[in-house]
Amino acid sequence: MKLALYLPNFRDKVTVKELEDLTALAEELDFDSVWTLDRIVVPEASDREELQYAFGMMQEFPKSLPVSSRGQWFQGWPLIPWLAAKTSKVRIGMSIIDTPYRAPGVLAAELATVDHLSNGRLNVGVGSGWMPEEFAAASASHIFPRRHTHVRETIEIMQGIWTNELFEYHGEFADFDRCGFGAKPLQQPHPPIYFSGLRDPKRSAHRIATYNLAGWIGIQDTPEELGGWRGAIQEELAKLGSPEAMDGLELCSMYWFVITDDESDQTPAGKGSNILIGTKQQITDNLKRLKEVGLTMPLIWPPFTDVPVSKTLDDLKVLREEILPDVEAM
Repeated sequence: MKLALYLPNFRDKVTVKELEDLTALAEELDFDSVWTLDRIVVPEASDREELQYAFGMMQEFPKSLPVSSRGQWFQGWPLIPWLAAKTSKVRIGMSIIDTPYRAPGVLAAELATVDHLSNGRLNVGVGSGWMPEEFAAASASHIFPRRHTHVRETIEIMQGIWTNELFEYHGEFADFDRCGFGAKPLQQPHPPIYFSGLRDPKRSAHRIATYNLAGWIGIQDTPEELGGWRGAIQEELAKLGSPEAMDGLELCSMYWFVITDDESDQTPAGKGSNILIGTKQQITDNLKRLKEVGLTMPLIWPPFTDVPVSKTLDDLKVLREEILPDVEAM
């Protein structure tokens, strides 16, 4: 099992120094990767729990974000080239890039440049977004009903630009004649692409098989959810004649993480479950269960509030040096 760090750039208050310290430790502890979070805005309506949809469209949560509209968070995308310069081993990425907020051709060219800046250490996570209010702030309201199609077109355009000297595309959201887009990525044939936000096993399997995607990223997935999801995708891939595509797929999920002195309530609560919040033993047991059902890489996510970065730094050391060896020994 690999470990990844999900940087807490989305908080009411976080400093560049704190993000730097967390990143440096992840590299020191040989984490596989460090990821940032993509959040353009927090609507004021969120402060009143009046968003159109619950957080992440997850029924377990209120119609609000865990960060105030007046919070001082950092945008995830500008941190990526900064991470490339600050690190030398750990892979970097954003989980996930909401493609409707970006022009696909521009995004593809920028990602290729970042792959050079990082000496070939870029992961590319893509998804559709979920918050209509954020689409409005990004001047992309017209895309919301067709956002999954935008993700598909973005994947096709990225791969086309990255693997062809000249490339043209004529689709719903992008329409351009043959162009050169500059440097190709260092990674061949291109950086690994992870996807998220598509909960239809049939469509997910089709994308994995068609575009040779490298991984899937979920959020707060219980062992039961993850096992069921993996099985459903595997079944659909078999129908497509590509059962082997599952073998190399990174199965990831983002988990809030805190090591506590006292046992936490482990009563199943869907996405609100304390999967990686608890004592060392509770976290060890849950990671073992997740590994058994196919999780290959948890994205370790410091909570939004109440846990100082100094505590997270200590917890990450315990996770890597004490908990993970026990999980790997199973």
